[in-house]
Amino acid sequence: MKYTSISDVLKNEYGQKIYKLSLSSGCTCPNRDGRISYGGCTFCSEGGSGDFAAPFEDIDTQIREARKLVDKKIPASIRPEDRKYIAYFQSYTNTYGDTARLEKLYAETINRPDIVILSLGTRPDCINDEKLEMIKRLNRIKPVWIELGLQTIHQSTAEKINRCYNLPVFTDTYRRLKEAGITVIVHVIFGLPGETRDDMMETIRFLSSLLEPGDGIKIQLLHVLKGTELCRQYTANPFHILTLDEYADLVCEALSILPDYIIIHRLTGDGPKSQLVEPQWSADKKRVMNTLRKRIAEF
Repeated sequence: MKYTSISDVLKNEYGQKIYKLSLSSGCTCPNRDGRISYGGCTFCSEGGSGDFAAPFEDIDTQIREARKLVDKKIPASIRPEDRKYIAYFQSYTNTYGDTARLEKLYAETINRPDIVILSLGTRPDCINDEKLEMIKRLNRIKPVWIELGLQTIHQSTAEKINRCYNLPVFTDTYRRLKEAGITVIVHVIFGLPGETRDDMMETIRFLSSLLEPGDGIKIQLLHVLKGTELCRQYTANPFHILTLDEYADLVCEALSILPDYIIIHRLTGDGPKSQLVEPQWSADKKRVMNTLRKRIAEF
């Protein structure tokens, strides 16, 4: 089975591999600071899903430090001045806060010659008209991706994980972003407490009918991390944790449903090993990726 990977798309567009720099905007989240709730989504660690991101400092320092880590993976034959990156603001909610401050930060970032794409992780309930105008202005400089954490379309699950917005909020924000000409990437989690295989595939089918050509999806395995509300719930009342075989089956089924014009940005994700409680098999990334590639090729 073949699918459209973001790596291949970027190589075709830019003529080289594009690497991702995980950065911090200094934002928090309305699901943490009390505007709508406290504690964040139950699976979210203190790092706000950005445990591998650079600490919040001036953007030149962040990019310099992030490049030190990423450049270890880049062949020495590619000169440093020729290397290109996606600036990925991952932690917390990166359209939440003072618009002028954020636009200044993102403009400084996107105007750097080594940055070819700006990617902002956020919540759909944190893109008002003012933020949308900011995104449109930035998108005129270079491409801007907006990454929306949907995770599931099911309201009962959304309440369990303390997502604190309803599906119509997501669909309305998606519509407004597309009217503005913005590329959208949607995050989905497999293995959320209580969800069946059918539940997860319903989310995939919904996105298959909603997303437009060029939009993307990130498929993520649920990680139970130390110190999270999810970990406390799991300790008190253990729920089913996906096996590697189950997860691989789900990924293959999802890929068979998604149309070719939806770009696959991620097939799984990493939980920090120092914080990982379950599933322990996910700590062996090489094994996970080899299993996924084999199963996809055979599907």
